[in-house]
Amino acid sequence: IEMHFLPDINVVCDVCNGARYNAQTLEILYKGKNIAEVLNMSIDEAVEFFKAVPKIASKLTTLQDVGLGYITLGQNAVTLSGGEAQRVKLAKELSRSDTGNTLYILDEPTTGLHFADVDRLVKVLNHLVDLGNSVFVIEHNMDVIKNCDYIVDMGPEGGAKGGKVIACGSVKDVAKNYKKTGSYTGEFLAQELEEMKKK
Repeated sequence: IEMHFLPDINVVCDVCNGARYNAQTLEILYKGKNIAEVLNMSIDEAVEFFKAVPKIASKLTTLQDVGLGYITLGQNAVTLSGGEAQRVKLAKELSRSDTGNTLYILDEPTTGLHFADVDRLVKVLNHLVDLGNSVFVIEHNMDVIKNCDYIVDMGPEGGAKGGKVIACGSVKDVAKNYKKTGSYTGEFLAQELEEMKKK
């Protein structure tokens, strides 16, 4: 229901009970599941369900690789966060044949991700770079930042008190010079590097 002065609301259909298909369509089964049941599966469940169909399984595995195993196949695109939507686009790109000449620009792709999925995303981004592509990421997540080849740190603060390049270079360079540059990112990276030395 579209209401111009309020956000749209969804009402469950009293004919199909939200299944989105008529009874005749729902009678058709694949491996004991109808289309509504398949669309209600998470990506993780669907990878297992479609493992015998390589074309489908490979696309689903790509979605899993970028940390989207928890979303459902039939999830409405407008319910995805910005980070999730970017990762869907990234998965689409990853499923194409790679030229090694692509520039990827991602704006906070870790939004809403569990730390284990951040790790998976970092591996995917590193894989893109290994193939010869360039990846620019706008990010606050230290697990992503500490894996970058080159950092451009904007600051010194956010909003009107920011917008200047205060530090740039490798992870070690930004961490080493944080007292001189006033880089909060550098300070956190220095702590991360110190923790890594202890392990």
